[in-house]
Amino acid sequence: MATLNLGNIKFNWKGAYAGGTAYVVDDVVSYSGSSYICKLASTGNLPTNGTYWDQMSSAGTNGTDLTTTLTTQGDVLYRDGSGLQRLAAGTSGHFLKTQGSGANPVWAESGGKIVNIAYYQNNTNYSNTNNTTYVTATNHSIQYTPAAANNILYINFMPAVRWTSGASDCNFMYRIVRTPQGGSDTTFYEDTSQVANYWYDSSGGNRLQLQMNFLHKDDSHNTTSQLTYRVDFRNPHSSREIYMSNGSNYSKWLITEVKP
Repeated sequence: MATLNLGNIKFNWKGAYAGGTAYVVDDVVSYSGSSYICKLASTGNLPTNGTYWDQMSSAGTNGTDLTTTLTTQGDVLYRDGSGLQRLAAGTSGHFLKTQGSGANPVWAESGGKIVNIAYYQNNTNYSNTNNTTYVTATNHSIQYTPAAANNILYINFMPAVRWTSGASDCNFMYRIVRTPQGGSDTTFYEDTSQVANYWYDSSGGNRLQLQMNFLHKDDSHNTTSQLTYRVDFRNPHSSREIYMSNGSNYSKWLITEVKP
């Protein structure tokens, strides 16, 4: 009876192609990322030789290994004009800012952020009967170091005022003086209109508080500068004695600095 050679009845995976291995029909190898099946017994013939091999599958396009671009925790991947790029982690609290089409993203500081608050309460009494010049009340001042240039200062001064004699009212004139560290005094704000009107309390115990708010963009100082804000006051009526911070009510300063 004649013998019928059926050959292999299934594929035989042989792994990566080796030039010294004898391959028979239906052996399958990998080569350069593709796979090939032997169709004619062969030794030393590359899988790309169509006489002995048929290609079963071809290698796809290699992907990009992002581990070579993103090297540190917090890195962000973006594409610039030439390819993929790494944006290292920014400063804590900053946000990722787009700069529009054709520009790379950057980390940026958020706007409208309160960056510093200075507060001072004066517990010292100060009197004034002078009606011609401002009295420098150095105990009604606050020292303050700006967090950065170009920040906006919201300055709130609340003087507690009392007067002890005179007619039925007392007008209060004042100015705010700013002194940079190592610099000269400059008038920051001055009110000569005498609009701060208080009614006299015959008991001498009336202490009223006036809230004055100022908005100022500080464009000439930075974190190495210290500013001193001082209030000078003036009494247009010499017969009336004014007390700043008398009794249990005290003058207060509050400065809030906001990054625009």
